[in-house]
Amino acid sequence: MTIRETTIAKLQQLPEPLLHQVSDFIDFLRYKQQHSTATDKPNSDVKKAWLQWFESVDRLEVSPNQPASK
Repeated sequence: MTIRETTIAKLQQLPEPLLHQVSDFIDFLRYKQQHSTATDKPNSDVKKAWLQWFESVDRLEVSPNQPASK
């Protein structure tokens, strides 16, 4: 019997109020997995884009402000 089958068999024996708690816990585990997956891997595309932006800003030439003619 697989872990999935064993878990389902245990779930089938639980009373309804406990099933709600189990469902909430499953939701929590799924959220935690998605959150940790998102934070474990740095988003290299975003990092690369920011580095390119900073490099392009560093290459900008700054000229003094010209007085506005009135």
